[in-house]
Amino acid sequence: MTDRHSAIAHAAYHDLLRSLLDDAVSELRGTPTLLKRNGRGYWYDSFRVGTSVHKRYIGEDSEALRQRIDRHRMLAEQSEARRKERTRLVRLLRAEGFLSLDAGTGSLLAAMAKAGVFRLGGTIAGTHAFRLYEGELGVRYSLDQLAQTADIDIARFDRLSLALEDITSPPLTGVLTDFDFAPVPAMEPEKVWRWQQSSGGQLVEFLTPAFDAEEGRRPLVALGVEAQALHHLNYLIAEPIPAAVIYRSGVLLQIPRPERFAIHKLIVSERRRGQGDAMKARKDMRQAEFLLDVLSKDRPDELAEAYEDARSRGPRWRDRLEQALDRSEKARRFLSV
Repeated sequence: MTDRHSAIAHAAYHDLLRSLLDDAVSELRGTPTLLKRNGRGYWYDSFRVGTSVHKRYIGEDSEALRQRIDRHRMLAEQSEARRKERTRLVRLLRAEGFLSLDAGTGSLLAAMAKAGVFRLGGTIAGTHAFRLYEGELGVRYSLDQLAQTADIDIARFDRLSLALEDITSPPLTGVLTDFDFAPVPAMEPEKVWRWQQSSGGQLVEFLTPAFDAEEGRRPLVALGVEAQALHHLNYLIAEPIPAAVIYRSGVLLQIPRPERFAIHKLIVSERRRGQGDAMKARKDMRQAEFLLDVLSKDRPDELAEAYEDARSRGPRWRDRLEQALDRSEKARRFLSV
């Protein structure tokens, strides 16, 4: 049986997340401006610096964001009160047994968020995303479910840079250097996608979807780094959701939708087996089974839609899913609910 957080803790998490989202529009320096590109709307903070007009990306158009922009002056006036309330909520969540990050990882994610990594489309993937479903779904994890959490995977659509026309500030490479990360040597020195910390060996890896046969390197212009292109990643990071990190007064970032994460883990577990990485394949399957169990009870419609979406993407997708389900009767049962 899945262990759950209390209703109070689950509500406190969503209060924390709501406050962080409010803060994201409370720091506007100029006039909120809606720009349309390729049929989609994007909000910017337009402000003058000397004789130049600068545009800072806020977020993709939505009803919730429009409501926050309408209230941005009031939100700015209440920012200090919100910060104190978030600190109280984080304290409450820790007392309720929510997972918090170590100081090094928490401060790194906070610095990335401040530079604009997640505002500009960066999405936390891997086990760090899995652990953040604790708040979204109100579930408790056991220690063995969170093994191998040191590395940070950040995925992003490279094509998004052309639409947003904004970059991280300060530069992300400078943020990584400040935290004692250095590029991991690669065959092509100008296309480094992995950064390693000299003390402790923590890795930060940048990923992007591969839309063709090649899984090579792609530039993420908005983040100022190179990324490894991977198949199936476009499915995972489509329509990400915001998440709150339990660190200091909270850090706002974004993660994949849990139902997409679960289905993607089934596919990846089968792919890793083919690459001879049995340990990671087992971890992927355990994470998939855990989320499928929860989602089949709490969000069966969203889970069914995500499963059908993956199956509709072609015979290779269906084959990998079937092969994964052949190895897990539990996963098959959860998907047949």
